[in-house]
Amino acid sequence: MLSLPISHGNGQPLAAQIVAGIKRQIEERHLRPGTKLPSIRSFADVHHVSRFTVVEAYDRLVAMGYLQSRRGAGFYTTIPAAAARPERATTDDHKRNEELVWLVRRLLEAGEHKLLAGGPWLPNSWLDEAGIRQSLNVLARKNGAYLLEYGHPFGYLPLREHLTLMLSELGITAHPGQILLTQGTSHALELVIRYLLKPGDTALVDDPGYYNMFGNLRLQGITMLAVPRNRDGPDVGVLETLAAAHRPKVYFTQSVMQNPTGTDMSPHIAFKVLQAAERHNFFVVEDDIFCDLQVKTTQRLATLDQLNRVIYARSFSKTLSGSLRVGFLACAQGIAEELADIKMLTSITTSQFTERLIYLMLVDGHYRKYLSRLHERLGETRINVVRAFGRLGMQMFVEPTGGMFVWARFPHIDDSLALAEASQREGIILAPGTVFRPHLERSPWMRFNVAVCEDARVQRWLQRQAIPCESEGYGGAFSMRAEPAGRGGDRTPAQTT
Repeated sequence: MLSLPISHGNGQPLAAQIVAGIKRQIEERHLRPGTKLPSIRSFADVHHVSRFTVVEAYDRLVAMGYLQSRRGAGFYTTIPAAAARPERATTDDHKRNEELVWLVRRLLEAGEHKLLAGGPWLPNSWLDEAGIRQSLNVLARKNGAYLLEYGHPFGYLPLREHLTLMLSELGITAHPGQILLTQGTSHALELVIRYLLKPGDTALVDDPGYYNMFGNLRLQGITMLAVPRNRDGPDVGVLETLAAAHRPKVYFTQSVMQNPTGTDMSPHIAFKVLQAAERHNFFVVEDDIFCDLQVKTTQRLATLDQLNRVIYARSFSKTLSGSLRVGFLACAQGIAEELADIKMLTSITTSQFTERLIYLMLVDGHYRKYLSRLHERLGETRINVVRAFGRLGMQMFVEPTGGMFVWARFPHIDDSLALAEASQREGIILAPGTVFRPHLERSPWMRFNVAVCEDARVQRWLQRQAIPCESEGYGGAFSMRAEPAGRGGDRTPAQTT
């Protein structure tokens, strides 16, 4: 029988209390598998909470694997596979991806009425749907077996040839045999993880960094070594210390428009990273997914290294379409051949149709014109959002010069997760800093997507959060009085928690 004390005045969000309470009772076997929980209405009435709060809590528990929703029958308890293995539940290395799954699920399931203020992609209205339709019409008129057959293990050759030209614009020299097409950057990173690492191995990662990759590393049983991200790139001193002590096989990073901080790696730091890789014998995987959002080209790690120790990953999801799912890896030819073998074993091949479509869009000249318009619109919007955040008294990690993200916080908030949970009641999805940390520690920071945050509804909601409000229980009071610019300004995200 469900017995759940809920406090309305302890400062913890009600939905979080419900999730923690039910989860604990399931793990401690007070609720046996298959137990039916009270209906949403009944639970709300008994515990004096809103139905929305109960829906939110039940939904999170379903995403975490603790509840099963049976259509027309209600919610029933289950035991996640991870919870059935207690030896994994108590270590940071095998911490479950609860917060990550919660965020990704919210982003993917959000309807049109939701504002993805922390989302990882541009709104559909910003993308070139007309250009995609035009290229689709051209491709549909072509005869050929590409509509029916599996593609080449390495991917469509003309596209790979064109990608060598695009890489040359960044100063990276490669030939088609060094390029492997993938189903987006996440697929590319998964192939690299499978190639370089096995359960129990260690990998260096940015803190904060790309949450989906962290989730993948957890699933593979990889120990993550967190390297704090500063304004000019990773903390090289920490990186050197970790590399010397743990002998990692790889460092996953972003040198340009890093997700989520929006920072660029300085040339000085980039050289030191490559020197450390040589000295400690590890690979560097450079995720450059936001490359086409950069207005002025800067050096990448792959530019300095020329694909010796660097494995370079990129895709077109952020500028063309998240649905087409075409990305690529560029690396030494021997590595590319082994990655192609893994690709064939895990997914046979990639879609020749979508690869041909991307190729058409890249070579007809339309894509460059579209990018020019996108850069201009994104630049204007970013300036407006940065100014608005300043008026709200929000602290920004850096003022970004490119890309779509701002990494920011309210000065008096210690944990942004509660704030992100509360924002859902207004139909606003935020991205709390905890999911961007390798070991899911709490964080006051949040990632904001400027393409969405210019919306007046988002700014009005943030304005309200800047006013002290004890009843919301966000872990601290908010104030419209901004702290002096230098206060806390030299701390990394990891240090400000």
